[in-house]
Amino acid sequence: MTDQPTDPFTVGWREWIMLPDLGIAWTKAKIDTGARSSSLHAHDLERFTIDDTPWVRFSIHPWQASDLDPVVVECPVADERLVRSSSGDEQERPVIRTKITLGSIEREIDVTLTRRDSMGFRMLLGREALRDGIVVDAQQSYCAGRPPPSIRRRNRATP
Repeated sequence: MTDQPTDPFTVGWREWIMLPDLGIAWTKAKIDTGARSSSLHAHDLERFTIDDTPWVRFSIHPWQASDLDPVVVECPVADERLVRSSSGDEQERPVIRTKITLGSIEREIDVTLTRRDSMGFRMLLGREALRDGIVVDAQQSYCAGRPPPSIRRRNRATP
């Protein structure tokens, strides 16, 4: 972890986050203490190998319910993980390691990649990403701050 708060840092049930290593300046995330892993909505997932190392290529659509402004990402696979969805289905997912910025906190986290078409948020932050000084207040939203109004409006735009 690159930053650990000395006092508890409070987040709400949904937050704006940044994924700088993936080229995502802002996207909304659901905070889910019931999930161990974090998960990112990945379109067009393609696996390939570079020098005997597994890699993935995928696109991220950062805005909810929209395919505007897709970002294509290539990165090494850190792990493969069997994940049980909220509906009880198990799926083998690639795991990437990436930096996340949540308010004043910046840290490296593991993120599973999957299609989250039926989910309202492009990113889900699980317990592993929230440990070490982050407290969740389920009655609050956007405790870690918000992007400028132009970004928030872009999130509401539809294709």
